Amino acid sequence: MLDLPFEPSVERIPHSLFIEKKVDVFIKRDDQIHPFVSGNKWRKLKYVFQYAKENNKNHLVSFGGAYSNHLLALACAGAMYGFKTSAFVRGEEVKNHMLFLCKIWGMELNFVSRESYRNKRKLYDDCYFSNNNSMFIDEGGRGELAMQGCEEILDDIDKGFTHVICAVGTGTTLAGIAKRAAEYNMVAEGICVLKGAEEINNDIEKLIPNLTNWKVHHGFHRGGYAKTDQELMEFIQSIASTTGILLDQVYTGKMMMAVFNLIKRDYFKSGSKLLLVHTGGLLGLLSQ
Repeated sequence: MLDLPFEPSVERIPHSLFIEKKVDVFIKRDDQIHPFVSGNKWRKLKYVFQYAKENNKNHLVSFGGAYSNHLLALACAGAMYGFKTSAFVRGEEVKNHMLFLCKIWGMELNFVSRESYRNKRKLYDDCYFSNNNSMFIDEGGRGELAMQGCEEILDDIDKGFTHVICAVGTGTTLAGIAKRAAEYNMVAEGICVLKGAEEINNDIEKLIPNLTNWKVHHGFHRGGYAKTDQELMEFIQSIASTTGILLDQVYTGKMMMAVFNLIKRDYFKSGSKLLLVHTGGLLGLLSQ
């Protein structure tokens, strides 16, 4: 069993809007777990690593874009726990701070065309299937083992929250949160950061069939995945300068901005107590 390197805190976010609307807002600082394997990245990898060790898999292979926080976390955690790591990177070969760090931690990078990247299982089989010690890890770490780790986000917190809110990329984190939240009569709300990705709802339903305590909001993507604008960046700066909490422009910034918008619209009833989940990924800020 892998223990958290550092325990995240839960902090109240002060703001006049929350006072006006009589809504309490807190944030679970999972970005504090580790500087590079932070947030839901640690949660998603925890049981993957455990499974790999129990089944004598010493070579972990995954997928991501050139700025993938998942690949960065996998490279770092792989080095920490003695795994060889490889990755298929979508698109032409590039150099950036994320991939530089992946290489420093020993990750083998294979750049592939966007067309080839669509068939991830074939890429893996063609290169690594004959290696019985290798293990396929889907893009973003998605899957049931990852969801199992994400359930633990709600461990050791006050059970008085009415809503738990997180950013949504693959849907795995929200699924794990919703499964555990159902035990505490909490509603899990996801802010989707991709444009036109309503099919994510179907992916979540497959992971947590028969659960109805969750919802995905699809109107706060700010133009699409990794798309940003001046208003979003000014909002992130405002949060950082008034609370000390850093957010990234791909996931947590959009999540926080959506929460403010929903509170303004009176989506949450007076007296609601919200727990926002900081899913890490702060090195993405350096891509600006």
